[in-house]
Amino acid sequence: MAPQRTATEPGMQRGCGAGLLRWARRLVVGVLLVGSVLVGGTAFRVWQVARIDDYTKADAIVVLGAAQYSGTPSTVFEARLDQAYKLFRAGVAPRVITVGGKQEGDLYTEAASGKNYLEARGIPADKILAVETGSDTLRSIEAVATAMHAREMSAAVLVSDPWHSLRTRTMARDAGLAAWTAPTRTGPAVYTRESQAHGILRETGALLWYQLTHFSADFKYTAGQ
Repeated sequence: MAPQRTATEPGMQRGCGAGLLRWARRLVVGVLLVGSVLVGGTAFRVWQVARIDDYTKADAIVVLGAAQYSGTPSTVFEARLDQAYKLFRAGVAPRVITVGGKQEGDLYTEAASGKNYLEARGIPADKILAVETGSDTLRSIEAVATAMHAREMSAAVLVSDPWHSLRTRTMARDAGLAAWTAPTRTGPAVYTRESQAHGILRETGALLWYQLTHFSADFKYTAGQ
């Protein structure tokens, strides 16, 4: 009778090692496949929602802040404010809300510079609410939601760059607002194919991070502001 081989013999050890290696490879491939589907699906949704212009009537038009320089909005911010002006004149909402704090050393908040810009364009001061807080998208949205709820408002049309739409809408709805988007179609965020691709990539990562952690992740623009 031939002697039985034990699991400790070299041949059996090599067989177990090869089996574990195959399963490890399958696991890595599976993780990469799921990750690719998740990232690709999220990027598609960012692109899809960016194309939506919803002019449904709301309680307020909310303009997400961007850089300002001594009270003068950057070109990114100006494009958003011009879109808010257009929506206000079209009767989409009776009030505009500007939001955003200031960086260390700034004389103006983003919200105040936005309000001043809209007043200069002819919107009455009592129709503009400046929420002068928020250092990132999430804090800005939460501050707006608090201000709106305190005034018994609940429906907002959000104005930002197209690629920012899905994340701002997601955050606003998480904060208890009925929210939809009507983004700007001008400005550095939409100038070139490169800036558009960068915006989609940036927002895909930021949205996935928010959904995973419920923290904000804002990235600076590479397009000229």
